[in-house]
Amino acid sequence: MKETIISIIVASVLIGGAFVLSKEGPESGTEALRNNVTVVDGKQIIEITAKGGYQPRKSVVKAGIPTILRINTMGTFDCSSSVRIPSMNISQNLPPSGVTDIDLKTLSAGVLNGTCSMGMYPFEIEVKG
Repeated sequence: MKETIISIIVASVLIGGAFVLSKEGPESGTEALRNNVTVVDGKQIIEITAKGGYQPRKSVVKAGIPTILRINTMGTFDCSSSVRIPSMNISQNLPPSGVTDIDLKTLSAGVLNGTCSMGMYPFEIEVKG
């Protein structure tokens, strides 16, 4: 009986801890958006990582500024090693490891959706006017 109660308590603590750790705080999403976009020499550079999907999955940039999508791969052999942005007719195979820059030109306000070659891993670039 005592072992059953201890098991229930331990299970509750583990489940509760997993729930708390999986909740994203209001700042963490915003912080990730701020940290993956920089402006260098008049161009905004969006940096994402491709491996088992794209991280971060959402980026926010400003309209009217030349934009580069910089994709970092490190041992990427899944379908995220082939990126597609259908609305811009972009389809690019990425090396298993390295950095690939894709020139997105100057973007207008709106949302730009990208995905892997199989459509399994989406990402989004929100362009604010």
